[in-house]
Amino acid sequence: MATAGNNLSQYDPEALPKATNMRFACVVSEWNHDVTDALYLGAREALEACGAAKMDIRHISVPGAVELTYACKKLCESEEYDAIIAIGNVIQGETKHFDFVCNSVTQGVTELNLRFDTPVIFCVLTDNNKQQSLDRAGGKHGNKGIEAAVAALKWLAFARLYFAKKPITSNQLSEFNLILCIRFPIKRKSSLGWIFFLLPHHSKQQY
Repeated sequence: MATAGNNLSQYDPEALPKATNMRFACVVSEWNHDVTDALYLGAREALEACGAAKMDIRHISVPGAVELTYACKKLCESEEYDAIIAIGNVIQGETKHFDFVCNSVTQGVTELNLRFDTPVIFCVLTDNNKQQSLDRAGGKHGNKGIEAAVAALKWLAFARLYFAKKPITSNQLSEFNLILCIRFPIKRKSSLGWIFFLLPHHSKQQY
């Protein structure tokens, strides 16, 4: 969806999954810091509005957008965070440097999400000019940092429900029927693990 003409940053904290007792890391590029700082503040405020404690939101600075991937990788390896938000800003210049940087960070974040269980949320603005970035960092088109935080919370709720990364609540479990359990070998934590297959619960009227 194109951002122009839309403010996609409006949200209702009461309608979103809660961030209570969760830990988040925001990796923030120093390049175009006025934009990236605004994105970070938007993400932090949204997480706090949904229940995250200030001490559970870590800010990590890196020089530029290309360095985001490595920092996010080390944080994923630490397994200390429930979600990581990569925040950066790349603005089109006179050379192809813009294309190389955008491709690098986009592919890097994609690979991290394929490799690790910890979700890495892409919050890198890639704009034609500075004004477009400002418009999306608290300007007329909202704040993409807020949207990244909302995406992180929604992904964590999805992961907890379908992959049991954290315990599923009784209310969540009531929406599903447990139909099959399989024990299988895994590499970390213990020699054996469990896979739980869940099917949506349907009312009789749906059959």
